[in-house]
Amino acid sequence: MTNSTTADAASSAVRATRLAAQGLDEGLASPAQVVDRLVCVQAQDLAAAKWVLGARIPGSSEALIDEAIDGAELLRSWPMRGTLHFVSPELYRPILRLTAQRVLQRATTVHRREGIDDEVVARARTVAVAELEGGRSATREELQAAWDGAGIPIEGQRGYHLLWRLANEGLLCCGPIETRARQRFVLLDEWSPAAPGPVVDEEEALARFFLGYARGHGPVTVRDFAWWGGLTMAQARTGLAAAGDAVAAFDAERFVAADASAAPTTPTGRHVLAPFDEYFLGYGDRSTFCSEADALRVVPGKNGLFLPLLVADGEVVGTWKRRPPRRGAVGVDVTAFEAMPPLDEFRPAFERWAAFWSLTLDEVALAD
Repeated sequence: MTNSTTADAASSAVRATRLAAQGLDEGLASPAQVVDRLVCVQAQDLAAAKWVLGARIPGSSEALIDEAIDGAELLRSWPMRGTLHFVSPELYRPILRLTAQRVLQRATTVHRREGIDDEVVARARTVAVAELEGGRSATREELQAAWDGAGIPIEGQRGYHLLWRLANEGLLCCGPIETRARQRFVLLDEWSPAAPGPVVDEEEALARFFLGYARGHGPVTVRDFAWWGGLTMAQARTGLAAAGDAVAAFDAERFVAADASAAPTTPTGRHVLAPFDEYFLGYGDRSTFCSEADALRVVPGKNGLFLPLLVADGEVVGTWKRRPPRRGAVGVDVTAFEAMPPLDEFRPAFERWAAFWSLTLDEVALAD
């Protein structure tokens, strides 16, 4: 067997195992199960994040995801990388204790420029508690109006930074659904009370975090984990060591959960995925499933805005864009990469996507 053939077989095995780990091969049963598997799902775009979950739940709908959000089966807040994610409620506080200090330190310069100091934050905290305690919720605008009424300036980005700061300090999180793309804010301890028992120490938290990442994304490297979790390499190595026999070596650098079911060595399937889907976003090194040139087409101009993906046999083979719905039907334009299979092979996956949004699929065509 040539070196090239061996490398291709190794990459194929990685893709097949990741599809299984991510719940994209056979699917998962519920939104909570998806978030439990993936631990964190990037969710600054709420509507897109709903389809990240829906793509892994056969026959699901937006209403199913909304019901899980309103039932606090999954949380949406800022657990890591300073970005909104869906996160498993039981791991949210341990993760936040690992990540918040570094995130807040990086924001020091911006907060100083915005005039947000500890005194301002303390006042904002008092107002937020008064507005929300007793199980109440508020929109971003309502909270900002309350701060403004208390003499706390909210012009520019100050209001957003106060929300972000109080969430990273463990006071606020996103609560009930308001619109397709928005949630109201609530007090974390009322919306999702901490489980009884002792606080998880840092080593145990890192062990759980690494194991969860390996279970939902594996095979993964320690460097992947550090990037994904917004951790230092020292923290990432501690997580691997503390996980012990709960993780197993996949190859010389990558790890999987030791109790993961054996995955096929050949990846299969056609998948229509959202922007920021964890299959693409969840790894620092994406070379096993997307060429460097095609990765630049997924994130044009490296501007941080990811396009929706098409995945065939575990490889990223194109991007897509929905057309404005007309009379309950929606069409799709596809930008194909070199490895793109026949477009009609994706139609069943697009039909699942349309049905999730209670729409009928119209034409699926190659973009001009």
